[in-house]
Amino acid sequence: MSSEAALRVFQGAAGNREAATGAEAHGNALVQTRETAGAEHTNAPSSAPAPEYASDSDAAVPLVVDLDGTLVSSDLLIESAMLFAKERPLGALKLPFWLTEGRARFKQRIAREVRPDARTLPYNRALIAYVEEQRRRGRRIILATAADEAIAHDVARELGLFDAVYASDGQTNLKGVRKRDRLVAEFGVAGFDYAGNGNVDRVVWAAARKAIIVGANADVREDAARGYDVARVFEDGASGLNALVEALRVKHWFKNALVFVPLLTAHRLFDVASLSHAFAAFVAFCFCASSVYLLNDLLDLPHDRVHPHKKQRALASGRLRVGHALIVMPLLWAGAIGVSLTQPPAMLGVLALYCFLMLAYCFRLRDNVVVDVVTLAAGYALRVMAGSAATELPVAPLVVSACVLFFFGLALLKRYAELVTMRSIGGSGARGYFVGHSAVVAGFGTASGYLAIAMLMLETGFEHPLFSRYSLIWIGYALVIYWTTHIWLMARRGRITDDPVSFTLTDPVSRIVGVAVALLLLLSA
Repeated sequence: MSSEAALRVFQGAAGNREAATGAEAHGNALVQTRETAGAEHTNAPSSAPAPEYASDSDAAVPLVVDLDGTLVSSDLLIESAMLFAKERPLGALKLPFWLTEGRARFKQRIAREVRPDARTLPYNRALIAYVEEQRRRGRRIILATAADEAIAHDVARELGLFDAVYASDGQTNLKGVRKRDRLVAEFGVAGFDYAGNGNVDRVVWAAARKAIIVGANADVREDAARGYDVARVFEDGASGLNALVEALRVKHWFKNALVFVPLLTAHRLFDVASLSHAFAAFVAFCFCASSVYLLNDLLDLPHDRVHPHKKQRALASGRLRVGHALIVMPLLWAGAIGVSLTQPPAMLGVLALYCFLMLAYCFRLRDNVVVDVVTLAAGYALRVMAGSAATELPVAPLVVSACVLFFFGLALLKRYAELVTMRSIGGSGARGYFVGHSAVVAGFGTASGYLAIAMLMLETGFEHPLFSRYSLIWIGYALVIYWTTHIWLMARRGRITDDPVSFTLTDPVSRIVGVAVALLLLLSA
């Protein structure tokens, strides 16, 4: 029986299953195949007769491996689109029009513009070790993917494991039924083993001799165990909810407590009505800020994956799928807007301004020296203004100015900590800041912090109607001066590897100072 006849027999038997799984419509087009460097070049199905059934020896049966979600814990189309949007924000407006030309053409157009760096992708190392072992046993290894052929060949060249690459070519989107047909035409029904990860791979597993399940969810694993001959099951390192919470930077929600500053300065912390409005602003900013963190990490994947510390972030390491992040982001935006609509209209205006500023930061401003830290400082000031808008309580301009300066100093501290890290690994710098700038960055940062404290002293450190024991405030300011000096020394010693606020929440000295200052504020009231 020829491979074409086998394909017709299989299609007749599997038609109902395909309809149930909602697979793509059957197409006869076969994707152009190119061998990787050093391998045989072919543009069509092999002229050699394909086996009807697999040999008893695994070595005689080709091992076919999927790319997205299987070999790599990511979606390379989404990564490419985000990379394109970052490099050409206005050009990203073309993407919907490209998509109307079909998914295969869409992938090809993006791949011609930008491609992820194959050297830094989050590969499934356990699967790679298995593939290497199979290759040593003389088995033929095939990479079959719906990703564009340019990306597929980049990966193949990087790993050096594949004898052939089958991929989308601008005409055929090699996914689901089309991938199955391509493999059956090449190797015959049950003439190959297939490693995949999701629902779309079920039609391919049904045509394979054995199924290899990689990083699939529980439902897919259970269905595969019932319906196919499963040879191996691999995890992909994704950690679900824990990874999502990490990517949302829940620990950083502490920054949004700035919305309560107007209540503190107006001595209304225990006013239930004002507190409820401030809490709503807090929730809205938590949602909005977390969505910005996700967007920032998506756009910054290439940079994070080569950073000694940031490469462990949930998205950069592949523990959180980029597709999941794209789903969560609009939900967070919707939640932030929904909460803001329950507050005075000015609150929604401040939130919108914050979102616009942070989007500008993610796409452009963060790559501009000094502008980046000024933008971050403005973001903190907007939190204070949001609290004022939600509670309809005024806040002294001097207090807002002090917040801007204080967080300008913390933003410079973060850049300084990155320069210390770069110096330790022999790097030249990061984000336009060079190691040689370290002393200047530290000088501006410490000066901003101390100046912010001085401004607050002028506002509240002397006799004040809201503080009956205002002399206690001076002890608080002394502690804050001590903490500012302490945290800069920690950065100089390389102890701060991420955001200074994250360090503060885990640093014993910072915790003690924070509790002491809070108690002094309460006692001085």
